[in-house]
Amino acid sequence: MKPINVGLLGIGTVGGGTFSVLRRNGEEIARRAGRPIRISIVADRNPDRAHRLTAGTCRVTDDAFAVVGDPEVDIVVELIGGYGVARELVLQAIANGKHVVTANKALLAKHGNEIFAAARDKGVMVAFEAAVAGGIPIIKALREGLTANRIEWIAGIINGTTNFILSEMRDKGLSFAAVLQEAQRLGYAEADPTFDVEGVDAAHKLSIMSAIAFGNAMNFDKAHIEGISQLDAADIRYAEQLGYRIKLLGITKRTAEGVELRVHPTLIPAKRLIANVEGAMNAVLVKGDAVGATLYYGKGAGAEPTASAVIADLVDVTRMHTADPEHRVPHLAFQPDAMVDLAILPISAVVSSYYLRLRVEDRPGVLADVTRILADSGISIVAMIQREPGEGEEQTDIIMLTHKTREREVDTAIAGIESLAAVRGRIIRLRLEELL
Repeated sequence: MKPINVGLLGIGTVGGGTFSVLRRNGEEIARRAGRPIRISIVADRNPDRAHRLTAGTCRVTDDAFAVVGDPEVDIVVELIGGYGVARELVLQAIANGKHVVTANKALLAKHGNEIFAAARDKGVMVAFEAAVAGGIPIIKALREGLTANRIEWIAGIINGTTNFILSEMRDKGLSFAAVLQEAQRLGYAEADPTFDVEGVDAAHKLSIMSAIAFGNAMNFDKAHIEGISQLDAADIRYAEQLGYRIKLLGITKRTAEGVELRVHPTLIPAKRLIANVEGAMNAVLVKGDAVGATLYYGKGAGAEPTASAVIADLVDVTRMHTADPEHRVPHLAFQPDAMVDLAILPISAVVSSYYLRLRVEDRPGVLADVTRILADSGISIVAMIQREPGEGEEQTDIIMLTHKTREREVDTAIAGIESLAAVRGRIIRLRLEELL
């Protein structure tokens, strides 16, 4: 049978992995897809490298637009990243009637609504399993495996760099800055790690999963995003004493008031499986009303794990290549005319439990003042640690865990507590999720 011809945009880490896995497992992949899948042309800014990697097995160019306009290409695989030229290339490929496979979570989070609408108009597919959690098939699970369920919430460790840093901070008691430097040396963190450590990368991925889970539009611009760069090693130690671990989580929940869409450091009970995901690994916990909680774990990045997801998309597109567009799996799981416009809640409206750390003067009456202010805001305490001050110390730490309350009430209480003369510096506030 005639092969499906693929145009590959970018043969860097993931592109090289895709080329390698497709060549190594080509026969097995063809048996699953029903016909051979071959990369017929590669576009890369470094054509010499592309020639070396492909060893004369396909055409090579430095003009990506030539690939999306090539009449022989059936599927365009976009692996160049970013959302400038990548957007232009994807939209042009769609306009030319080509299916698209992409690993570009930033592109989809920012421009997914536009891209999916264009693909529907042209009757082509946009597949993006590799855009979220690398080799973990979480998009297929949400779009197809859990279709019977009303998804209640998703909580995911979806950035390996931050999970590696937090694991090392906990294991070795080191500061964020020290572990970041080590992560950069080992290649887990970029020279400019901002997108990772400030939570932006996780928010891109969370926005995609949230849209699929709830049939909503992409809402990355409304996500609440906090990273880990300000996290203190002391809070990791105190959390451990209280039976919790701190992870950077992407959380999206459906509530009666709207959808929560938030990324931030989160305390999780240490007995939860997801709390024990260490190093650069990823994990996504999905709660459905019928199936309950399901956990998806694996490598969230890397050449071949991500290539695995890219090629799975290539196989899906190949299988459905000639199918009536009306009978394909919708891009965001729900039929286009059944999509909804759910409000994204501001962080002030979110209900959660909280970890609070206060630095206070070691004198009588301070704790009573603090608990009075919390009570005035309707906030009750579940657990507390008061560190014994060392010899000669005049200040100490008080750590509290609260029952569930609305964030705006916590804001009010924190403002009141910080105004007390006995309280030194700002109060550290972290959210806590039981994930039941």
